[in-house]
This record gives sequence, structure tokens and C-alpha cells, in this order.
Amino acid sequence: MKFYQLANGDTIPALGLGTWKSEEGKVAQAIKKALQIGYRHFDCAPIYGNEVEIGQAIKEALDSGLIKREELWITSKLWNNAHGAESVLPALQKTLRDLQVDYLDLYLIHWPVVLKQGVGLPEKAEDFRSLEEVPLASTWKAMEECLAEGLCKHLGVSNFSQKKLANLLESGSVKPEVNQVESHPYLQQQELLEYCQRENVLFCAYSPLGSGDRPAFLKKKDEPNLMEHPLLKQIAGQQGISPAQVLLSWGLNRGTIVIPKSVNPVHLQKNFEAVEVELNHQEMEALAELDIHYRFVDGSFWEMPGSSYTVSSIWDE
Repeated sequence: MKFYQLANGDTIPALGLGTWKSEEGKVAQAIKKALQIGYRHFDCAPIYGNEVEIGQAIKEALDSGLIKREELWITSKLWNNAHGAESVLPALQKTLRDLQVDYLDLYLIHWPVVLKQGVGLPEKAEDFRSLEEVPLASTWKAMEECLAEGLCKHLGVSNFSQKKLANLLESGSVKPEVNQVESHPYLQQQELLEYCQRENVLFCAYSPLGSGDRPAFLKKKDEPNLMEHPLLKQIAGQQGISPAQVLLSWGLNRGTIVIPKSVNPVHLQKNFEAVEVELNHQEMEALAELDIHYRFVDGSFWEMPGSSYTVSSIWDE
């Protein structure tokens, strides 16, 4: 396994298992199988609705002696309805209870979007609070306090533009160490990647396979199918690997963390083996030509009449 080192010497596995869309009733078995295969990095979030089941699977693995807690890297995220000074700690404490662990290795702000307390997913403009009412800096300060209490070891953000990330880097007492964003050959985010590298912020790529299995309401008509691109199939055929392994190797070769999602035992194994795949310079250059700045998870679900959040304001584009 490839690892990246953080400022305090801790190391994070470059390939992890994402748990978004992993159904209750299936995710526990996927976690157990992943642990047997060799996965040690798990990416979670309360909004995924499966942290209780994930926690039970992890507890069973720990209790059985299969793994030790210090061998695991567990990430979770602060959901949008828990921003602000008073809400961060209770949200983290609930995640720790659900996952049945004493601390997280990494805690992220899930989105730079604020919802009112009690709102899981918004239905109307009144469900939102603006970033003027609840600045990201105040949420980040509360995250820093959780870090000081030892409830998490590292802090970061998710779905942050370079502008928003830069603001936190300048204003916070503790710098974000990870930015988790969508990234794949159709959305390479090269400028953001280079900025993160200059600032010693690890770049974690979600939806590295193009998120073809996400819910229908998040899909657009006639959207491109990354996994079916002829170039991927060509490289996969030449190397004797799968298109998914090509995509994961591409992400790893760029120096990013990748967190593919699956509950399929065969896919879990093949995704894990992508760490050993090497793409040559010509293959990497060819894949670099596929960038069309296409977001599969574009944030349009936060746009509602009367809300201050728009796709352009979220991504600062």
C-alpha cells in the first residue's frame, strides 16, 4: 500500500473505501471483506445513513483481534446542519458513538453549505442559513476545539474551492490537512491539486470512477459515462486490467488519495489491487486530455429559489 505522510508523522493509506451509497444490510459485510483484503482506510459520513452498521463491523474486527485501532484510518464528516460553534462537538460525539471509536483520524467539513438544525436535506430556501450568518471560520474554530480535546487527530474540508480553502488556511489556527473533492479524468482539477500540493494539503478524490451508481435524482440527462470511454478500455486491454483499475491508478499516479466505493467482493479486491498498477507517461498524458471539467456531483441540489447558494458560489467559478 502507498501512504502519504502528514505534518505530525501520521500516515494515511492512499487508497480507501468510500461508504456513500453503501446500503444498510450490505455495508457491514463490505467492511469485513475489505478488512480481510487489506483495506485500512474507511471514509464515512453521518448523512450516508450507515455509520452505526459500519461501527458494528469495525468493533467486531477489533474485538476479534483481526486489527488494532491504530492500524485503521477512519474519516467522517460534519454535516451541513451542524455548523456553528455550539453544534460541532455534539455532532462529532454522535459520530464517535455510532462508529464505536474514541477518536477519528480525520474530521472534515462536508460542504461549505449551512442548513438549519434538524434539517437533513433541504426542501425550501428557509431550510438554509447563509455563510454570513454562520461563517465557515466559526465552524472551523469549533473543529479546532475538538482536535484539542483529542476527539480527532486531523482536520480537513470537503468540496472546498481554492478560494474557500485559502481563507481557512489564512484565518484558522490549525490548517486544513486534507481537501476531499470530486476528481477523475473528466474533472481533473489540476489547478486545485497544484495549489493543495504547494500548501501541503492532501488532495482526496471522491467519485474517482465517475459515480455511475449514484441516485437518479443526482443524475442529468445524457451525462457522459466515464467508465465506457474508449481510451480507458484501450489502456485496460493493453495492461490486462479493468477500466476501474486504470482510473484508480491514474489518481494514485497523480499523488492523490482515492476512495472508490463498492460492496461487491470482486470489485473490492480489484480496486485494492489498483495500488500495484503502473501507468506509463504516455498513458497518463493521454488520460490528461480527457478533462472536460464535468462534475457528476455538481452541487445543483443546493440551489433553490431564495437560497443564497448557487453552483457558481459553491465552487467560486
